[in-house]
Amino acid sequence: MVLGVETSCDETAASVIADGTEVVSNVVGSQIDLHARYGGVVPEIASRRHLEMLDGVVAEALERAGIQEADLDGIAVTCRPGLIGALVVGLVGAKAYAWAWDKPLMGVHHIQAHVFGGRLADADLAPPFVALVASGGHSDLLLVRDWLDPRLIGETRDDAAGEAFDKVARHLDLGYPGGPAIQKAAENATRPIDLPIADLGESLDFSFSGLKTAVVRLTEKMGEDETRIRAPDIAAGFQAAVTTPLARKTIEACRRHHVQRVVVGGGVAANSELRRRLTEGCAAAGLDLTLTPLKYCTDNAAMVGALGCERLARGDVDDLSLDVDSTAPLPRL
Repeated sequence: MVLGVETSCDETAASVIADGTEVVSNVVGSQIDLHARYGGVVPEIASRRHLEMLDGVVAEALERAGIQEADLDGIAVTCRPGLIGALVVGLVGAKAYAWAWDKPLMGVHHIQAHVFGGRLADADLAPPFVALVASGGHSDLLLVRDWLDPRLIGETRDDAAGEAFDKVARHLDLGYPGGPAIQKAAENATRPIDLPIADLGESLDFSFSGLKTAVVRLTEKMGEDETRIRAPDIAAGFQAAVTTPLARKTIEACRRHHVQRVVVGGGVAANSELRRRLTEGCAAAGLDLTLTPLKYCTDNAAMVGALGCERLARGDVDDLSLDVDSTAPLPRL
């Protein structure tokens, strides 16, 4: 039984996971209201809020699980990648718990943890598979032949998908966070506008910066009044131009690497259009698809605890010299 701690960005989260698959408790302290006025996460504000919330969130996770510290077998914490100050708060807190309660400590890679969202959906899920992790900071394709050794086979060359959603939503004055705002606006589209998809040849990489620029130029040409009227059509076109390459290249990665299953996680994995395209595309290609449940797509500690359980089961633990890393790219295949 592992306590997971997550503070890599703007969610203060703690969860108790049993045997790597059972979510005994899951608590997420959101900071959306704090950052909404700025249209994005302010690192200093996020770090201070984590410091204020962490002990209370951990205590609530243990209370909801109906356990005490002595019942835990280990502490797992996100220590890479993420906002440096936010990571420090979580790691120092987890070290304190591990030291005070005399428990093993497992540092967790945030992107690797998102892959374990699939295991929370399907306890029998096992490699090999291709994982798409699409979030505010990352858009990665991973070949997973071993749970603890995912290999990067595709990534964004500029903006991550979630980052592009936030920037375009802010430009269209649709609100924050951008993903849900764009999706909601797109539901009211009458004539979706075609927007460009970056042509990267045979590469499995993604690029969304040019798409963002295309939206800006389109709205400049339209003018303020027409942009406001046609915002749903722009949102629908933008959403299609992001989700199309994400789904298409994920399916292509399975063909190239001869695997039959796709696992999808990360905040952008909550987008209904992406889930539809992947569901239909995998069915047409004869691939199995595991979609992370919506409540585990955005940042949470359940996925951190699940990865921590896997590391603990293999005796793969860290000591108190563990440090944070704000970038920490996964190794390429």
